Amino acid sequence: MQDKVILVTGAFGALGQAVVKELSNRGAKVVAIDVAPEGEAEGAVLALAGVDITDPAATARAVARSVERVGPLDGLVNVAGGFTWETVLDGSVDSWDAMYRINVRTAMLMSQAVARELSGRGGAIVNIGAGASAKAAMGMGAYAASKAGVARLTEALAEELKDSGVRVNAVLPSIIDTARNREDMPDAQFDRWVAPSALATVVAFLLSDDAAAITGALLPVNGRV
Repeated sequence: MQDKVILVTGAFGALGQAVVKELSNRGAKVVAIDVAPEGEAEGAVLALAGVDITDPAATARAVARSVERVGPLDGLVNVAGGFTWETVLDGSVDSWDAMYRINVRTAMLMSQAVARELSGRGGAIVNIGAGASAKAAMGMGAYAASKAGVARLTEALAEELKDSGVRVNAVLPSIIDTARNREDMPDAQFDRWVAPSALATVVAFLLSDDAAAITGALLPVNGRV
């Protein structure tokens, strides 16, 4: 990863921070992108706050600024996303639209912009999917459907880019051990969940040359759930 330029979206959140730290510790030059107006991303060489990556123009500007400030890109990690719990019968179609925008649209727009920079040079894109994309539990309909969209995006883009030297993969975590998840599930066994740092090491592997033969993969990262 030494001196590779990697963009990380959702970089101010718990998982985003872990990914930025892991990649920077491996020698990468990390650009941290987040919609939040301010936040921390320890190890990033450039932090772009307040970037709405559901907007095509804002996404393109962020990628162009990254290239201008840091150099040609080598990879992307689409961490940006969100979660909602509600049943289908008592829920709102607005939740389905929101999950699509936050989880699928962001990954698609950022991947599209970055892939254009990578094409011909090679590189890697890693998406953060979810184990729930394969089977949704009650209340997980909108979230799981959007993460299924991320999985299909990963597969389609991998096929589209495989002859250009750009690899596209996704990790499918079960439950990530974050403060918010502990608050929402206080009686759970936290040590069975996936630590953000552990997931970040899997992401780093998929970005690295050690994973040169892997594209189009949806890799479960379950911890002991």
